[in-house]
Parts: sequence; structure tokens; C-alpha cells
Amino acid sequence: MSDHTPEKHVFQAEIQQLLDLVVHSLYTDKEIFIRELISNASDAMEKLRHIEGTEKNIHQPTLPLEIHITTDEEAKTLTIADHGIGMTHDELVKNLGTIAHSGTKAFLKAAKEGNANPGNMIGQFGVGFYSAFMVSDMVSVHSRSWHSDGAGLVWTSDGKSGYEIEDSTDQDRGAKIVMHLKEDCAEYAGESRIKHLIETYSNFVGFPILLNGKRINEVEALWLKNKSDITDDQYKAFYQFACKAFDEPSYRLHFSADAPLAINALVFSPSENPERMGFGKTDCGVALYSRKVLIDPSPKDLLPEWMRFMKGVVDSADLPLNISRETMQDSALIRKLGTVISKRVIKMFEKEAENDPDKYRGFYRKFDRYFKEGVATDYANREQLAKLLRFESSMTEPGAVCGFTDYVSRVRDGQDSIYYLVGPSREQIESSPYIEAFKSRGLEVVYFTDAVDEYVVDSLGSFDGKKLVSVRHGGVELDEQAVDGDSLSADETTSLCDFLKEELGDRVVSVASGKRLVENPVIALVPADGMSPQMRQMMKAMDENFKDEVKVELEINPRHPLIRKLAEAKDSNPDLAKLVSHQLLDNALIAAGLLEDARDTISRMNTLMQKAMGD
Repeated sequence: MSDHTPEKHVFQAEIQQLLDLVVHSLYTDKEIFIRELISNASDAMEKLRHIEGTEKNIHQPTLPLEIHITTDEEAKTLTIADHGIGMTHDELVKNLGTIAHSGTKAFLKAAKEGNANPGNMIGQFGVGFYSAFMVSDMVSVHSRSWHSDGAGLVWTSDGKSGYEIEDSTDQDRGAKIVMHLKEDCAEYAGESRIKHLIETYSNFVGFPILLNGKRINEVEALWLKNKSDITDDQYKAFYQFACKAFDEPSYRLHFSADAPLAINALVFSPSENPERMGFGKTDCGVALYSRKVLIDPSPKDLLPEWMRFMKGVVDSADLPLNISRETMQDSALIRKLGTVISKRVIKMFEKEAENDPDKYRGFYRKFDRYFKEGVATDYANREQLAKLLRFESSMTEPGAVCGFTDYVSRVRDGQDSIYYLVGPSREQIESSPYIEAFKSRGLEVVYFTDAVDEYVVDSLGSFDGKKLVSVRHGGVELDEQAVDGDSLSADETTSLCDFLKEELGDRVVSVASGKRLVENPVIALVPADGMSPQMRQMMKAMDENFKDEVKVELEINPRHPLIRKLAEAKDSNPDLAKLVSHQLLDNALIAAGLLEDARDTISRMNTLMQKAMGD
């Protein structure tokens, strides 16, 4: 090759296709070209590190392993240089001008067929290089191989048809890429723009990155260090810098694993919940890296949706550094990685809740909606997530909470249900007639006071083999209980139930004597397949035209003085008995939160008061 005449080459057809694909289709954000080129520079120096262990005749052995980036706004150029392994003439042709590996060809074939999977590009050295042409109309690569007998060379191309290679003198070991930027990409010749991109995408690259002589990547990749070598202050500084957070982390999980995947993860749970403060739904805050190179700052399908409040870094050396990071969410590898991380996070919360229940209670109060969302939507982790739920119950002091595991540890022999009631507050739940039969028998009832709890419990269905049963519903079997005081006889009770069913008609599904009541005369039970008041309110909120006729099972208390008097009045004063019957049902519906129109109730109440006053 002559010193003065450049050696001209035409791009192999597949490279031309690849260039076209990379420049026009694969990358949605042009700015990530900087990530690709820094990643290649880092790989080249990593390879030199390995070579240094076995080879002695390395050109310029004292050159520091650094990445130097230079901006020139006047000339509209951006230069990225490394002191890695560099390339020989044949390597320049092979890596930058031809298809060196069958994987690239397979990728192009898949792209033509419309089912391109960038996973096929795993480890394709040099592919990321072509992203330089997204922002440049001319690119030159100055290179000198690590071999002591290597030569300085310059590879130049406009990215359209081919490239030239010529000799270059005074070239240091490694590669220097000079990009002549397109007019509409001149912003990438600005120092502040490039500094921002380095901090965004490549802040944790293991080699120093110097921009116009000043080091940029100061923050260490803490997730790759040993836990015992990191202080709490360092963790906090990393959390606030890397996660762009202003609060302090409440919990952290730092672990590494080799199987089923190589994983280094450092994730944090915040101490403040912006969604609760009204800031809208947050995006996933756990960034995905491969060997310290950012793949996706907010991967949508890595972790379950409910875990979006978590922040931090997951790095897997098994992930491909391929040409289209946007489509990595389709990968089975990502799903496997997400499964491992999410199970570890849940286990971490479980352990923390056990070790310091008071701290967890305060945390849960702010973040409970995420865990409830998880129970309702994350089928794979539902049972484990249910252990993290907290609530008050009939056996906890006001303000104190417990979990399903605590409840199960207290159940009676033979009890195969977990009883619960949903209501606006503890006070209202405890004053409802539904609780008294359970309290009198020493059966614990869980108190749910959040609007979404009904939906969460329906989704869960059971815990530890015990069915979740609302004490508001009919069909709950309770033991017989000896009760003091007079009661209607069996025949009188049957006769009164028949009278009430006939008088109340379609307003009730059935009328029966039950074991639920101690202090109250009647109770309205929702049929097993019926909607609770909370679910009805939710349906109405979603659909203003929602209509669902309220029908309940009515249970009477044959020991209550009012019921005993009603049994007499149905024969001696049938008109009064009919008024009282409807009023008792309305009272029961009010207690159940199911009375939607009180106009008849008020009118009837006025009539009853008149009669009581002797009218």
C-alpha cells in the first residue's frame, strides 16, 4: 500500500444493509451512539488487560488505560480515543467492512423476514461502532495494534458506499474515532451535552473517562464491590446520585449471584412515596446494566409493575450488549432476570418486617398500595406478597397492626377460614352488627379500611390454605352458643320469618333465624355471590349508569325484645308490624352501607314516631 494513495474498499452488501438498518431503524435515540462507542473502547481496554497477562511484547506498555473524549464546536467534531488493543489492517477490514460473524448475517435475515431479534447480535464486536453514522457524515478511525510490529492506520468512510484505509504516522496504541458531525447533530460537539450523556449512560464504566482533559465518571460501580467494603454513607451517596433521589433510602438489597444468571444488584426502597403525594404514577426506577454499561435506564418489563417504586441498578454479565436495547424487553433472559430480582426484593421486605416490625409499619403506611396492587396483579408472587400486608383486627389494639401469618398462628383448631370485614374505619366496623357473633365466640376478624381492600382480598382468595371469608356474607357456619334470656320458640320463629318474607317480598332473598346476632335485632347479609357495599361504590365510580338491585339475606335475633314484640304484633296489630318490618330491613341496610335511597325510610320513621307518641 502506497503512503500517498488511499486503499479503497466497497462495503460488503450485508454491511451496507446493517448500516442502513442501524442509522434509520434500530436506534430510537441518536444520543446513545456515545454509549456504544464508549462501550467498545472499554471492551478494547478490557481485552488488553487479559492480553497483558500472557504477552510480553506489547506496544507502549505504559500507556494508561483511559478513554479520552474531545469536543470541537468550531470544527463540529467529536473524538473518542482509547489505549486498548487497537486493530491491524486485516482487523480493520474484517471488523469495520465485512460480516465477520454469522450472527450478523442471521440478524439481517431475521430483519428482512420482519422478526428481528437483536439477541442474535450478542457479542458482535464492532456492530455498535456503526451508530457513529447516525450523527456523522464522515467518520475516521485512527488505529494502532497492540503488537510491537504493528503499524498506524486510518480507516475513513462517509457510511454510504465504502471506505478507505491509509497509513498514519505517530499513532498511539489503541483506536481514535473522529466524527465529523452532521449539521443537525452539531449539538454533540458541545462539551456540556457530551458530559450529560456520559453521566447518563456511562458513569460506571470501569476505566477513567476524560472529557477535554477532565475526568467525568467519578462514581464507582458500588454494586460490583463487596458489601463489607461499603459504608452506609457511600450507599446513601450512591442512592441519591445514581437514583436522582432527594430522600434517604429506607431499605436496600445488595447481592450477587452466579446462577441461574450472573447478577450484581443494588436496589433501594425510598422513604417517601411521590405517588401518595399526588405526583402521578412513577416509572420503573431500577436501571439495567451489562458489565457497567447502561442498557435501559427504566426497563418496563424487568420487574413487576407494582415494584415501580424501587430504585437502583441491576447488572448482568449474561445480558447481550446488542445493537437494539429498546427491544430487550421481549427477551426470555430479561424475564428470568426479573423473576430472580423480584423474589429477592420480596424476601428482603419479609426479613426486614420480621427484624424491625415498627420500622416496617411506618414504611408500609406510605407504600401499602404497591403491595396491594402486587397481590391483585402479580400472580407468581401473590402468596409471598400477602405475607407483607398489614391490617388491624379484632385482636389488635387500635393503631396496632398484624399480618396474615400472625392471624393463622392464632386460629382455633379446625378453623379453615380467615374472617374479615371491609369498612370505612375501625370504629364503624366494630359498631356494625356483623362482628358481634365472632367476638362473642373469640373468633378473630380482620379489619380492612382501604377502598381497594375488597378487590385485593377477592384476588387473593385464600392464605396458607385458609379461605378468606367476609363476615358480611351469608353462608358462614358458626358454632351453637348458649345464650341467656327468653327466645321465641321454633314455631314462633318460623311463623315470623314467613310473615317477614311475605311482607318484604323481593327486597330480601330469604329470612331466617341466625347465630350471628347478640345485641342487634336483625342483620342484612350479602349473598355469597353478591356485591359488597365497597365493590358497589367502586363500580359506580367507574360507571355512572351502573345499576344493581340490592337483595340481601335477612337474619333475625329471636331473643331480641323488638323481635319478640314483632312476633306478637303481626297478629294483634298487623299494620304496625308491617311498618316495623320494613323499618327493620332499612335499618339493617343502613348498617350494611347498602341503603341507597332513604326517602321511604324517613317517611316511615315519621309515621312510627307518630304512633309511638300515641297518634
